[in-house]
Amino acid sequence: MVTRSSSEWHGGWWRAARALPSPNFDVRPEGLPITLAVLHSISLPPGEYGGDAIERLFCNRLDWDAHPYYARIRGLRVSAHFLVRRDGSLLQFVSCEHRAWHAGQSIWRGHEDCNHYSIGIEIEGLEGDSFEATQYVRVATLLRALSRRYPIEEVVGHEDIAPGRKFDPGAGFDWVGLRRVLRRKRPSLPRALR
Repeated sequence: MVTRSSSEWHGGWWRAARALPSPNFDVRPEGLPITLAVLHSISLPPGEYGGDAIERLFCNRLDWDAHPYYARIRGLRVSAHFLVRRDGSLLQFVSCEHRAWHAGQSIWRGHEDCNHYSIGIEIEGLEGDSFEATQYVRVATLLRALSRRYPIEEVVGHEDIAPGRKFDPGAGFDWVGLRRVLRRKRPSLPRALR
């Protein structure tokens, strides 16, 4: 018998997302469960939405000379597991079974290098600005699917695991609104309780 969770997934790839495989990943440490989801915000160039620059960045195909801002990030090799666009469309760059390069130097509840045990979810937006209602719906749907598949206990922002270094998704992100759309207590959203 096929469970709903297994039919939603092909290995670590969620069938509801458009796959765009990134070369920027490596293996997770053996025996370490995936217990955390980290929300980020991103736009390239900053404040501009709808183009393909984020996908190009995560797939190492960004034209570094296409915009003056790109000189500041030239050569950056990063990825996330998922990207939620402004219109709610969803892309997946790295299998959830692998370690995406999204958190950088990070720590949560005494455990360093959050990339080892987390799923990285980028949300198209600018830290401090607001996000679209459809993005909250898509993030909630994704979190429900992830929590059926993996033992995810908490959802935090990049700013929570890298305080002082990162500030996304920022003050414009509505954690209480996400909790309302999620309609469940697990995984925990510590920011919604503040």
